Amino acid sequence: MILMESNKLRWGLCYAIFISLTLSSLVRDLGVSAEGVNPREAKQLRDEVREMFYHAFDGYMNNAFPLDELRPLSCQGEDTLGGYALTLIDSLDTLALLGDRERFTSSVQWIGKNLQFNINKTVSVFETTIRVLGGLLSAHLIASDYATGMRIPSYDNELLVLAEDLARRMLPAFDTPTVAFFFFLFLFQITSTAGGGTLTLEFGVLSRLTNDPVFEQVAKNAVRGLWARRSTLDLVGAHINVFTGEWTQKDAGIGTSIDSFYEYLLKAYILFGDEEYLYIFQEAYGSAMHHLHKDPWYVEVNMDSGAIVWPVFNSLQAFWPGLQVLAGDVDPAIRTHTAFFSVWKRYGFTPEGFNLATLSVQYGQKSYPLRPELIESTYWLYKATRDPRYLDAGRDFVASLQYGAKCPCGYCHITDVELHKQEDHMESFFLAETVKYLWLLFDLAVDSDNLVDNGPYKYIFSTEGHLLPLTPQISLAREHCSYFGGYCPRNATKFEQSNDDHQVPEIELGHHSNIYPYHESFPVTGLIKGLCPRLSHAQKYGLSYVLPEKTEREDVKRPKPVITSRSIVLVSDQTVEKRPQEEGFTSESEPIMSISGGGSSSDQTGQELTLLESETDDKRVYSS
Repeated sequence: MILMESNKLRWGLCYAIFISLTLSSLVRDLGVSAEGVNPREAKQLRDEVREMFYHAFDGYMNNAFPLDELRPLSCQGEDTLGGYALTLIDSLDTLALLGDRERFTSSVQWIGKNLQFNINKTVSVFETTIRVLGGLLSAHLIASDYATGMRIPSYDNELLVLAEDLARRMLPAFDTPTVAFFFFLFLFQITSTAGGGTLTLEFGVLSRLTNDPVFEQVAKNAVRGLWARRSTLDLVGAHINVFTGEWTQKDAGIGTSIDSFYEYLLKAYILFGDEEYLYIFQEAYGSAMHHLHKDPWYVEVNMDSGAIVWPVFNSLQAFWPGLQVLAGDVDPAIRTHTAFFSVWKRYGFTPEGFNLATLSVQYGQKSYPLRPELIESTYWLYKATRDPRYLDAGRDFVASLQYGAKCPCGYCHITDVELHKQEDHMESFFLAETVKYLWLLFDLAVDSDNLVDNGPYKYIFSTEGHLLPLTPQISLAREHCSYFGGYCPRNATKFEQSNDDHQVPEIELGHHSNIYPYHESFPVTGLIKGLCPRLSHAQKYGLSYVLPEKTEREDVKRPKPVITSRSIVLVSDQTVEKRPQEEGFTSESEPIMSISGGGSSSDQTGQELTLLESETDDKRVYSS
């Protein structure tokens, strides 16, 4: 009996060793060795991500097109935004990035011939802007330019015409009767800060391409309006009432309802060279790092008092390390990414909410809707550091998506990250962002031979992952201010001779990244006089931002700066005309609105932001 038990134990041990050796060999064959991802494995993973894209794209085209989005479990389609073939539009620049000339060409041609907006639909202006308008503009810029290698010979600006038509139908949403800086059409009272601050890239590019300033004006005024309502801590809340201008949710954070407000401040400066966005970003970023950053995590606080109200990591925060790389603040980005990725490792996905107090999934926030933010930050950190740990993270992303989210016709939402339960829905941003950033991550490790990393231009990604190039038509600043000593202390003014090679200020946020020195590439043209140090943003632009009169704590009160009214001269090659002494500014809500008719809005009124006296304006900056 003892001999028999001994033999069983011996055979069991041998079997276990055999299985272990077999699995080790299989792991090596699959290219997932403990040593990390090597170039050969990176190429295999890049090709696998390409196959992931086409599994989902073909599933959509074969089963859902021309409806908006795919239901990947049942292999059916559904209209979720407006019936605009949303997933196809969102996928256009990914097709171009993958070098798929045939499908990119046929898709652009179909959209140019069949897409129209003269229909009665109720849509989200925010989602329509970042997905549809952004997708059309990005594809237009690729299809119309020989330098991209994807020029379509028969293309005649059809997508640009559609983009302008769509944007004009959304312009009435900027009109409100009282609080003029809100983007709304009177169907809901409450809007999010992200909805109001995430239009500047798409609307700004459209203005540069059409030479019509109204789009850029209303989007910029939306940002100004929101920033005018910031607290004395330089924090903004999550939701605001568009009729009263009062914050209805004063939770300040970097995630849900606020995230892309920060993102578009920096990216608008990078793309357009407009220093005003930089000054707002520097103030907003500094305040966020001071009040929200609990290294390596971020919390939500009351915008007035700074008291912590919500110790939760939500998945939309995961874009932040990537934004920090763009700003040159890499060290905290590395630490925060490590923390966020630990949540992915724990569950195989990032839940919508992870409670930092209980270290568990937040109740009611267990889903993972195929979000790209953590993958996006992984790409940017690998680009900045070339640390192979980010390729290892990419491999984990691929494994989770392949084994947990893959469905018969695409990739499914995960309704519970603990149980990996699938839901019959696939957002269009899976093809616009999630697989795009994954593919770029591994291509960067192989040869970087792609439009973004080795193309004719530097590119900024919109919040939907659409490619917006820094071309001269889009990025060259066309006006700059001259200050005739108006805000300088006595004897502090230093006059400088006109210098076309003068550089705009660097983003001074800590350790600078040298991979994308965008802020060093924008020459300031025109006359520069009366430069003086330490100007505040409001002083430099002659703007008086209205702050709330009350805060929840006396110790956070601070006196409002006294600003003397002075002249500001804009040096521009465009016609300069006098403006009224006071103008209001609009801001966008995250509205639901009808775009059934055309229309435009180029004149806003209000009192939340006041231009000081004796000011001349370039028509590209404010509405006429």
